[in-house]
Amino acid sequence: MKWLPKEKRNAFVLVVVITVATLTLICFGLLRSQSSILARVGASRKAAAAELQGIEKTIKNADATTNELAVVTIALTRAEQDMATGDHYSWAYNTLRLFKQQYKVEIPEIGHPTEGEVDLIPSFPYQQMRFIISGKGYYHDLGKFVADFENTFPHIRVTNLTVEPGEGENFRSGWKSLPS
Repeated sequence: MKWLPKEKRNAFVLVVVITVATLTLICFGLLRSQSSILARVGASRKAAAAELQGIEKTIKNADATTNELAVVTIALTRAEQDMATGDHYSWAYNTLRLFKQQYKVEIPEIGHPTEGEVDLIPSFPYQQMRFIISGKGYYHDLGKFVADFENTFPHIRVTNLTVEPGEGENFRSGWKSLPS
């Protein structure tokens, strides 16, 4: 810069400093804000793309979901067909009478059912029915009867089963239970 006179050199240095300062301000002011705006736009674009993929996946799975809903609805309808309807005492009596025919157990007493809230699962949408039954049968026959009864009616469970040794009759056991 020796070739420039002192006045022009000062003006030249001033122009260079002002140009660098202006470019720095442009870089930090405009480009930085544009960069942050572009970063936000890119992040929102990625979120929108992820949401779009989720929607497309839901659309692709709509048929499978509809089929699964139909299967679950049919299973629920089948399960509800075995539930007590109308007079609960006659339902319990007929159900046990028809079921025990193929087993060597006697059920002379079926108590009147009482309804209440389900105590096994809280906030269950169905009511619970409890009744006491008692009878006689060999231990093996009783076990088979209870197991098959609970497997045939999955929404019924046998609780408080009390088995007492029988008197005479080749050791037939008396029993009392509380299905619910």
